[in-house]
Amino acid sequence: MSTELHQIIVSGLPVEIVRKNIKNLHLGVYPPTGRVRVAAPLRVSNEAVRLAVIRKLGWIKRQQVRFERQPRQSEREMVSGESHYFAGQRYRLRVYAAHGPAKVVIKNNSTIELYVRPGASVEIRRKVLMSWYRQHLKDAIPPLLQKWQKRLGVEASAFGIKRMKTKWGTCSAEARRIWINLELAKKSAESLEYVVMHELVHLRARHHDNRFVAIMDEHMPRWRALREELNCLPLAHEAWRE
Repeated sequence: MSTELHQIIVSGLPVEIVRKNIKNLHLGVYPPTGRVRVAAPLRVSNEAVRLAVIRKLGWIKRQQVRFERQPRQSEREMVSGESHYFAGQRYRLRVYAAHGPAKVVIKNNSTIELYVRPGASVEIRRKVLMSWYRQHLKDAIPPLLQKWQKRLGVEASAFGIKRMKTKWGTCSAEARRIWINLELAKKSAESLEYVVMHELVHLRARHHDNRFVAIMDEHMPRWRALREELNCLPLAHEAWRE
């Protein structure tokens, strides 16, 4: 797919334009700074993009304010006493030196115990915790796929888990593959289910158009509340490095 990238200024607001071989114009505001990006068909002029942005200025400003106010954790040092999130709940981290295999254990529904070898670096501790998060998603996602593929009448060829800066999930309609953000291991089970279902709906409606919204409304009437809940939880510091 051919693309071209440049930037314009609209009412003092930098707007990144990516022109692609697509049919419709799509406008997005992305964390952590509220960056504005427009994906536009190759034939659409800068003036048409400018008018589309002007019509959405109020919404853009509201999104930027929301990102600005959203709480962010300071960078995690992976030491005892820190706060970490798992499945929508806040936990205290306790780090223990142990000579056996590295592992993570939930204790008393309030503590994440991290067992690593004596002298393990911050990066090694972080990798152990991230691997534990990843395994949680690998276990949690297949039942959700089975449930929603049957309800929606679609089938994904595969799913993957990766760190993403601006999206909770993505769907490649051509490959019928969905990707889930590793950060969702920290969010509630309902939030994870919403994202999985959302990406599967893209196998029926590629864009966030009226058909997409109608399918979401039919099968998950609370999806807007779940989206809002997901976007109000604290963001991890390390998830937004440029």
